[in-house]
Amino acid sequence: MNQSGILNGIEDEIKPFLYKYIQARSLTYTPAERDAERFLMEELGADPYFQAHPEYFGTCEIEGDPFRRRVSYAMVRGQGNDAVVFVHHNDVVDVEDYKLLKEYAFSPDELEKELAGIRESLPEDAGRDLESGEWLFGRGGCDMKGGGAIQFSLLRRYAQLPDFRGNVIVIAVPDEENLSAGMRRAVQLLAELKDRYGFNYKIMFNSEPHQRKNPDVGIISEGSVGKLLPFVYVRGYLSHIGKVYEGLNPVSLLSEIVRRTELNVDFSDVVGNECAPPPTWLYMKDSKKHYDVSMPLSASGCFSVLTLDQSPQSLLNKVKSVCEEAFEYVIADMNDSYRRFCETAEPVASELPWKSRVEDFDTLLREATAAYGDRFREAYKRKRKDALTRVASGETDLIECNFEIVDFVFEYIDDFSPRVIYGLIPPYYPNVSNVFFEGLEPSVAGLYEKLDQFAAENFRQHYEREYFYTGICDLSFTSIRGGADIRKALERSMPLLGEYFNLPIEAIEKISMPCMNIGPWGKDFHKMTERVYKDDLYEKTPMLLNRAVELILNGGQPLKGVLNKL
Repeated sequence: MNQSGILNGIEDEIKPFLYKYIQARSLTYTPAERDAERFLMEELGADPYFQAHPEYFGTCEIEGDPFRRRVSYAMVRGQGNDAVVFVHHNDVVDVEDYKLLKEYAFSPDELEKELAGIRESLPEDAGRDLESGEWLFGRGGCDMKGGGAIQFSLLRRYAQLPDFRGNVIVIAVPDEENLSAGMRRAVQLLAELKDRYGFNYKIMFNSEPHQRKNPDVGIISEGSVGKLLPFVYVRGYLSHIGKVYEGLNPVSLLSEIVRRTELNVDFSDVVGNECAPPPTWLYMKDSKKHYDVSMPLSASGCFSVLTLDQSPQSLLNKVKSVCEEAFEYVIADMNDSYRRFCETAEPVASELPWKSRVEDFDTLLREATAAYGDRFREAYKRKRKDALTRVASGETDLIECNFEIVDFVFEYIDDFSPRVIYGLIPPYYPNVSNVFFEGLEPSVAGLYEKLDQFAAENFRQHYEREYFYTGICDLSFTSIRGGADIRKALERSMPLLGEYFNLPIEAIEKISMPCMNIGPWGKDFHKMTERVYKDDLYEKTPMLLNRAVELILNGGQPLKGVLNKL
């Protein structure tokens, strides 16, 4: 399968590296994430190339991180300034779903034996794959230390080439499964490396696993979906349940907003023949702490929106419009109910007093500041700091923290009339795609076609192209469009923007480059039956990534000469 001996024996390097990488139990948003960092530094520190060039690998700390997590990096420097960047994340999700098999989750061979013992209880597809012996099971082997092992194995091969053209950098980041704090720091690192070495970044390759509709057809992605998490906070007007028309129940209004947004394809933008999945609500809650006979004072929630081309502000405009329509509808429905009620009960008013009022978070903040000035500013600063400290310690989460801050601002609002406040909760992932780049270099513009042709010739495999990886990944931070407008929208709508979540727009603009995801075939991400296809892991994906490097850095000429390996 390996044409002309290219990559002969690389399985013997990928497999042991991957097994040790998996053994670093780097559970996301825990101190254990640093286990992966320690493993990489030990592994690279024992490599002759990096012993001779210690300045070419290391870590950089994420400022203010509660676990002092670091981004790990290594590079092979060759001739010229052109550079290709490999990136992958090395945090993994929890293993609670493994139940009694938790102790085997990070040991693929042992896990395979244990799964064989419960074969009948596994999903049919997973059972067949287990019996075939063609899949590697285990937490993180698929998502996504398999891709990371491929990248580091290729890097170490390139380190052995005497006349390597260009530069290859591998970045391993923590926190991808949470807020992408690692990738946001990695962007700044890449900007620093560009200043230090004069790199000309050509493209970034991620190696997230891909899922297939057709087992015989792989997928190469030339971008990644964006992600936004809009929130809606409804302040009602409290009343006793025996006097329902004297109040406005926020649960009713929020429910109408949910009804108008859940799976609403009007929120799904389209690029070419690709369409973003419609939104879904992830959280909804009223403010009552215990039972009594009054309606809740407020209700709040947030929903996830994946984007292909929408900006934060364009989405917020849609959210505002839906909230206004829902508010008008609920008021009209209440008035209709009230009129019907008054047909048999003595009316106290011809119409209820409620008026629609929908505002963004910044408007609410300005109202409190105008009313109470420095008194509010100082109190708000203390409240925000305290809330974020409790997020960092795990006492609360971002969503609860966000609504706690909105609640706090309302304490300084003298107008008691009902209203809807909308905004955004971190994280924000920009949508990126090579289709948005103008004047792509020919080596990048035609890369997919050449890789597909290479795959067809070398292992009779076809790869489809998609312009957006829909699994959400760190490629979102490789470029950005309309950075100033995005910053303005986030500043107006995101209460937690700043110390806890910040978007390094200037650094992204500085390192801006096309991107592509080339990763192995995987199944059941985040599940007990998470697995990666061995043929992709050990042969096809390394061949594709290596061919991409040859096309970008070596004019398409094969890289040879390292112990008949390359």
